[in-house]
Amino acid sequence: MKKFHQYIIILAGTSLLLASCSVGKKYTRQDMELPENFRNNEIVLTSDTLALSWRKFVKDSNLTALITKALVKNTDVSVALLSMQQLELAYKQSKKGLLPTLDLNLGANRTWLSTNSLNGSLSDQFIGTPYMDDYSATLRLAWEADIWGKAKMQKEEALANFFGQKENLSALKTRIIVQVIQSYYNLIALDEQLKIAQKNVQLSDSTLAMIRLQYNSSLVSSLAVEQAEAQKKTAELLIPLADQNIAVEENALSILCGGFPDKIQRSEDLDATFVNETVATGVPAELLSRRPDVKAAEYAIVAANSKMGLAKAAMYPSISLTPSIGTNSFQFNRWFDLPGSIVKTIAGNITQPIFQKGALKTNYDISVIEREKLAVQFKQSVMLAVSEVSDALAKIKHSERRLQLIEAKSKSLAKATSDAALLYKSGMANYLEVITAQNNALQNDLEHISIKREKLNAVVDLYRALGGVNDTEQ
Repeated sequence: MKKFHQYIIILAGTSLLLASCSVGKKYTRQDMELPENFRNNEIVLTSDTLALSWRKFVKDSNLTALITKALVKNTDVSVALLSMQQLELAYKQSKKGLLPTLDLNLGANRTWLSTNSLNGSLSDQFIGTPYMDDYSATLRLAWEADIWGKAKMQKEEALANFFGQKENLSALKTRIIVQVIQSYYNLIALDEQLKIAQKNVQLSDSTLAMIRLQYNSSLVSSLAVEQAEAQKKTAELLIPLADQNIAVEENALSILCGGFPDKIQRSEDLDATFVNETVATGVPAELLSRRPDVKAAEYAIVAANSKMGLAKAAMYPSISLTPSIGTNSFQFNRWFDLPGSIVKTIAGNITQPIFQKGALKTNYDISVIEREKLAVQFKQSVMLAVSEVSDALAKIKHSERRLQLIEAKSKSLAKATSDAALLYKSGMANYLEVITAQNNALQNDLEHISIKREKLNAVVDLYRALGGVNDTEQ
């Protein structure tokens, strides 16, 4: 018995000695070879630039209220928050990996033995009954020595999953903010298109009235009247289309904000909607710490790295100790008759997988490949992030140039429309020139609104591409 205790002590000591061993490799970030600056970035900025808070980025009070509502009531955000709670519980549980388990087992059974068996004859002889009772109560402790650092790797995996979900939540909030802002801009742009259509209907109506007077005086043919009618219908067709698109956009924005379709309060025009255009871009390397989707992709590698270590540890031996103490009796009234009914057990086990059809090795190889896949995806996410910033900068730069050109064009077309009407009244221009000038002005005004919206959306895209929501805005 003394020698057995020595074996147990040696086994426990070996477990503690090997507990410092670990088969998992520590995660190190791969070299990204990032460029020094973004393409199309003509502003020299310091490397310690921080992402701009959306509350400083957005100045419109109506828009601020919509974003605040969306971040609280959006269903996707609610689901993401619940997922974070799940992962937080998983992490808390993983921290208990080194603790032993304790089980209490109470049991009672009665066995009717064969009278022709040795146990049956002895039971009938000594107990005086054709059956045998067995009452037991056992408290069993089980502890596995963490030889290969499995508990640490499980905790690292759970923590990486938790922080990865936290970054995914930030990315989701940023995406929702951008969607709300751009939907809001779309609504105001549609309002402006509706105003332009109504204005052109009035202008076309005046032109049509003038041409009808000349037709009644036999100065023009019926073709002129029909052309003027067609030009008026062109403008009128824009009104129901704009009304339809406004209703659809309002419905989509209401759902995005976590409510049922409803009217949306908004500013009068795009010029009254202000966004901070001085978004500091910094350098590409900052995206590794500012872009939540990039950080989430890296946390996925960290989790996969831990999984790889766990898959490798599964191929190595495990050592466990399972002491237990309890009571056992064949008579109910002597079940807890101490110390006579006490039963004690102590056991130590070493388990080494030998032949499992290569399943453990295959699982490890799969985990290695999975980690490599995530590493490639992480690099791709960094490349995409740099590209998105460069794209947004290019859109801002060139949409500004287009705005300058179309504003100059608007002035020319406005003068052309006015001159055409005056010349037509004086008989120095025909009706086609008047209609053409009005149509050109209509299309130009619609394009002007489209370009303004494109520029505003590009600024918002830049805000998102640079990281959007940061940790202080959670």
